[in-house]
Amino acid sequence: MKPIAGSLFARTALTLALAFIVFQAAAFWVVYRTLIVPVAERSADDLAGLIVLSAQTWVELPPETRAAFERELARRHGLRLTTVDVGATADAPRFAFRAQIEAALSRRTGEAIGLRSVPGAHAAWLDIPVGGHALRVGFFPDRYAVKLPLAAIAVVVVGTFLSLLTALLLVRRITVPLARAASAASQVGAGELPEPLPETGPAELAELARRFNKMAAEVRDLLDNRTTLLAGISHDLRTPMTRLQLNLEMLRDAPSAARIDRANSNDARIDRAVADLADMNKLITGYLELARTTQAETKVRFDLASLLEEVAADTGLPWPGAAPCTIEAGRLAMRQIVANLIQNAQRYGGGTPVELALECTDKLARVIVRDTGPGIPDDQMEKVFRPFYRLEASRAQATGGTGLGLAIVRQLAESNGLKVVLTNRAVGGLEAVLEIQR
Repeated sequence: MKPIAGSLFARTALTLALAFIVFQAAAFWVVYRTLIVPVAERSADDLAGLIVLSAQTWVELPPETRAAFERELARRHGLRLTTVDVGATADAPRFAFRAQIEAALSRRTGEAIGLRSVPGAHAAWLDIPVGGHALRVGFFPDRYAVKLPLAAIAVVVVGTFLSLLTALLLVRRITVPLARAASAASQVGAGELPEPLPETGPAELAELARRFNKMAAEVRDLLDNRTTLLAGISHDLRTPMTRLQLNLEMLRDAPSAARIDRANSNDARIDRAVADLADMNKLITGYLELARTTQAETKVRFDLASLLEEVAADTGLPWPGAAPCTIEAGRLAMRQIVANLIQNAQRYGGGTPVELALECTDKLARVIVRDTGPGIPDDQMEKVFRPFYRLEASRAQATGGTGLGLAIVRQLAESNGLKVVLTNRAVGGLEAVLEIQR
């Protein structure tokens, strides 16, 4: 199992998190530069204007009304005006947008203004010369300092959280099926048949699960066919080999008293040995053909009607002919499929006539092989495509072939993108249809 740090989920989640953090940082910077800073500058300019206007008004008021004006200014605006030295000798405490306030005051007064404070106090003081008076103005920075827009910050934070949460859920929705598919693939590699993957979720993942389930079933069938093939080789070849060994022993150990009849007897045994060798060669040929069916043949363009004419001639089947029908497929695979279907109909059709037909349209070509024999029971229609499956209980060569004909047909068709369907005819017999997309 891969470490969490290197998993698709962790990497995708980290990438999305970094992307959202960068995006939110950029958004906050834009808000700061286009909203917070302009608001702070306007607020600082308003405060500077209020201070300068208050100082000018104080100078112009009669001395007896200045005290009332100072009280009203302190009550309404939190500003203090006085000519008394309040002892503001320390540098004013740092607060947000202090530089903007000092710059605005300097522009209003035409002199460099610096904020000072009384040690141990929170008020900020500044000296402003107006009308021959050295006025000292104090205010509380907390009242005039621009506060960060908490609502905007909350929206950014909540948006970031929800975006990350949504991204993690989406990533998990993708990575969990992929992890499940990886685990199932490991089981297939070990020769096991895993539980089918759920074919749900997004269309792409559902299609991936559907194709994986089909592949897993095909791999399992392939392994089963291989096991059956090896068992068939062991069973089918052992019988003729045993007969060969017995005949050879009899040839060597024949009684000397029967010298006159030995020649005839030996000839008969040799004939049986030759027949056994022919059976073995036929079996081996069938096994090799089945083994080669997993490889797709290179497609070429050819006339299907001409190919059917050749196959009909080779199998001794009457062929009425058909209009040209050009297709693109594996020629050898097509020839073997059609030949096997015809031979299967001839062997199991009960000696009834076999019919070969071709239907050709713009999109589809159909090769049809019909017989009027006993047909196939519906519950065994798919089983006959298994290697060595025979409808009759006997597996003797005298009652039929090796049991590989339809298995070769199915595997050749699937590996070359063709389709073979068997159906029982209403009038009796079996109809085999090979479909080729044009």
